[in-house]
Amino acid sequence: MQGKDDTLKAGTMERMQEAELIRQAKCGDHASMRELIDAHKDRLHAFVWRMLRNHHDSEELSQDAFLKAFSALNTFDTRYRFSTWLFTIAYRLCLNQLRRKRSLTGEMDFNQVSTDDEDLSEQAAQSEEAARLKKLIWQAVDQLTVPQRATVLLFYRQEQSCAEIARILQLPVSTVKSHLHRARTRLKGILEPAVAEDLNGLRILSRAAG
Repeated sequence: MQGKDDTLKAGTMERMQEAELIRQAKCGDHASMRELIDAHKDRLHAFVWRMLRNHHDSEELSQDAFLKAFSALNTFDTRYRFSTWLFTIAYRLCLNQLRRKRSLTGEMDFNQVSTDDEDLSEQAAQSEEAARLKKLIWQAVDQLTVPQRATVLLFYRQEQSCAEIARILQLPVSTVKSHLHRARTRLKGILEPAVAEDLNGLRILSRAAG
């Protein structure tokens, strides 16, 4: 059985390896850049897609986030995780994209749902009921405000702490906790009529496809 000390050592080694990759990437090592991309691309794209709900825009914005991250790598503060910095960049790009969309269309279109998307099909749906609940949950998440939705996605899907989310969203920790509380309350209000007693649906967010 892995003890606490072993777990701490594994976590430290992971941070040390990441720090070394970043050091080499700063020197222009493309292999190290590729390792950093491969380590974070799936989680980043899942977050961006849930924010924008458009595959083409999500692909482009994810690439832009990596490009901006690497172009400004010398400013990266190694006290923090690379993923926190990367998601901070991606969130700012998402906000800009959503603002541009609002200025062009006059609305944010938070309720768009792709029911035939493979992300909403087989990956986390091991039963018809799980699939039904997952679809209802994502529809409900899409109705949250942008900061609430980002907070929920980062907390449940990306397993970021409130302190890390605060850094990504550039908000006080207290505000992040408030967004999380209000989001939970709103999701419960939206989901309760549909799922009745089964309000463990938020747990599905940690298993549902990006």
